Amino acid sequence: MSQVLKSFPGTLLFNKLSSHNFSRKEKKLARHGSRFFPRNNVQSSFRGGLEVVNHVKSSHKEKTCVYDEGKVEALPYIQTLREFPREELVAKVVMVRFDSTILLGENLDLSSQSASKAIYTIKYLHECGAKVILVSGWSRKINFKLHAAQTVADILSSVLQHKVTDLRCISCNMPLKREDLQKADILLLDNLSEYKEEVANCSKFAELLSSEVDILVNDSFGQSHKILASTVGIARFCYASVAGFSFEENLHQLQKIAKTKKKPYIAIIGGGNLKNKAAALQFLESICDALVFVGQMSFQIMHAVGHIIPTNLVERDANKAALDIVQFSHDKNVLMSCPKDFWCMNQRFTKQLEVFPAHGVPDGWLPVDLGPRSLEEIYSLVTKSKRIIWFGPGKFSSSSPYTGGASKLAQMLYKQSQCECEITIVGNTACEVIKNEASSLSSFTMLENASVVWEFLKEQKLPGVMALDRAYPFSIDWSAAYHDPSQPLVVDIGSGNGLFIMGMAERRKDLNFLGLEINRKLVRRCLDSVHQSGIMNAYFIGTNATSTFCSIVSSYPGELVLVSIQCPNPDFNKPENRWSMLQRSLVEAVADLLAHKGKVFLQSDVKAVAMRMKEQFLQYGKGKLRLSHDCHSVKIDGNTWLEDNPFGIRSDWEQHVMDRGAPMYRLMLSKSTG
Repeated sequence: MSQVLKSFPGTLLFNKLSSHNFSRKEKKLARHGSRFFPRNNVQSSFRGGLEVVNHVKSSHKEKTCVYDEGKVEALPYIQTLREFPREELVAKVVMVRFDSTILLGENLDLSSQSASKAIYTIKYLHECGAKVILVSGWSRKINFKLHAAQTVADILSSVLQHKVTDLRCISCNMPLKREDLQKADILLLDNLSEYKEEVANCSKFAELLSSEVDILVNDSFGQSHKILASTVGIARFCYASVAGFSFEENLHQLQKIAKTKKKPYIAIIGGGNLKNKAAALQFLESICDALVFVGQMSFQIMHAVGHIIPTNLVERDANKAALDIVQFSHDKNVLMSCPKDFWCMNQRFTKQLEVFPAHGVPDGWLPVDLGPRSLEEIYSLVTKSKRIIWFGPGKFSSSSPYTGGASKLAQMLYKQSQCECEITIVGNTACEVIKNEASSLSSFTMLENASVVWEFLKEQKLPGVMALDRAYPFSIDWSAAYHDPSQPLVVDIGSGNGLFIMGMAERRKDLNFLGLEINRKLVRRCLDSVHQSGIMNAYFIGTNATSTFCSIVSSYPGELVLVSIQCPNPDFNKPENRWSMLQRSLVEAVADLLAHKGKVFLQSDVKAVAMRMKEQFLQYGKGKLRLSHDCHSVKIDGNTWLEDNPFGIRSDWEQHVMDRGAPMYRLMLSKSTG
């Protein structure tokens, strides 16, 4: 490795001009760097050990995304167990997808927040009167005692202080039966790690898992970035899918990463695979004041600005991504730091370790950890920060000998955490180091699965989160929406262009009308029309009513007297259309919230859709809904349907169907006194 790393300068820094507490020297150097060097090259100034990169060409600079924390939409507002009606859990069969790394770990800390939340999810369901079925995947890597399911059941019994009974139904390819549920209040299914159908998200396997299950509670946040049968596929077969307490807490902590109220905010970044994480790094550059590279990615950054790096330390095909990261950092005035010196290992005598400056590593030596000068410079940044996120590990190789770099980094973070600095630790390695070095973990946020965090920072949708039911994230000021919010309410689900709502609002001033529509562009148009026409009893909300109907309508101060669903998406069986389908949870919410003698109006130009809606409302209406025969009916294709629209106001699609002379299949249901 002749002359390797000899061109490394001191710590590489791209200074953010608006940074808060960084030194005057650093700011001055960044501010005047362009006076010292020609513009079209990568240059360096060695004043104070800092290097200022003045200009780096980017092949697609114009395509670089500018991120905004308000635009992070990878995490929808989901339904949680905390918000789920407690009475709805009584006598229900609830499957809990738990995280085995939390509850079955060899060194389980019952006082940790992750463990206490995970345990509380299961105990809460049991106390609410639900029949609980536990399911997860495990291996002896997390605990050498994990042999058969019976052993796991015994461990969980000890942890929960409740008897857990194992069932071997999956291995027999047999669906769970009602009589199986009588064996215990808390049951454990087979080890999912033994089934390839789990990682393949096999629909038949998911259906087998869901046998007799009413509600899915996903409490395995660490698997959110994967598409699994037990977290994604099974949601299609359960009438409600909600987040457990541990899942909800981790999701909340993940969202906090993108909030930037406390400044300066620095990211300490270990590990490698820069190309795969490029989008995430640009996101971090958009919210942080400094990026401090302490792992393998630092070599890629150094290589991108023109330094000679051994090929075995450089990630193949990642140079373009690294150049864009450097350019984005320069454009955003973000401080970017790479190591100033290294602990190095003699490649012939692997137990021999010495410290060399980054620009003077001799032939035959390999960097393995941060040197003391690098740690000193990191410490100077850490002590000025009010918010820090650390992505471990800090070493350059998993086989590197111990030199204490990560431990020293953990110690300085713990010290800073006592100064009202918010610190998030990401990844198993970094979390373990913090646990060993910090006397208290109360001031840290720990996210042990780094893959989930990286996917979130890349603004990728997390399948395990997306499979859960949605909830409406805002409280509604009904007094601002309506002139008189005490008037009875009519809700049209899938209101489209709003013709039905607007027409009805003009005709019935004694009622308030609410349109729920998933297409937000249509909602904006409808609200503009309401404003322009001066209508005081009509309002529209852009939302997915399938899962938010209950949280929205339950807050309305008046009675719900009518719900209409007109011409929904007919493709009931495709998973990708799940949110435009009529679901059991929606039917139950309508049946619960509808006033006595309230009505449900259903219609579609597709007979199969109308029949399906009718069957679902009668099946899942909790015995509260009956077919109404108050209006004139006719027989079409052997079934009885309403002859006309009883309201005299047609939706846009109904008008289109009638204009082409096609039949419309209509029916009315009424909430009975029983």
